Amino acid sequence: MGLIYLAALLVALTGMVMLDRRFRLYFWADARRATIVTLAGLVFFVVWDLFGIGLGIFFRGETAFMTGVQVAPELPVEELFFLTLLVYVTMNLYAAASRVLSHGAERA
Repeated sequence: MGLIYLAALLVALTGMVMLDRRFRLYFWADARRATIVTLAGLVFFVVWDLFGIGLGIFFRGETAFMTGVQVAPELPVEELFFLTLLVYVTMNLYAAASRVLSHGAERA
C-alpha cells in the first residue's frame, strides 16, 4: 500500500508524456529547451521546499500511501515526482494555450 501515491504520480506523468508526444507540446517540440526548463523548475521548487522545511513551514505528513523513503529530512521521494509533474503539467498547458491563442489570432 506504500506505493499508491508514487504509482499515481507515475501514471499522471505518463499521461503528460502521452499528451506531449501526441501534440508535440514540450519535450517533443524542443527536447533540449524542455530539459533545461524542467531541471530549472525542479531545482527552484526543491530549494523552495528545503527553505520551507528549514523554517518549519513544510513537513512530511504521515500516510500509509507513501513509501516512507526520504531524500532529505521531511522531503519524501514522492515530492520530487510531484514537482516534476507540476512543471510538466504547467509547460504542457502553456504550450497548448500558446498554440490555441496564436491559432485564434491568425483567424482574426
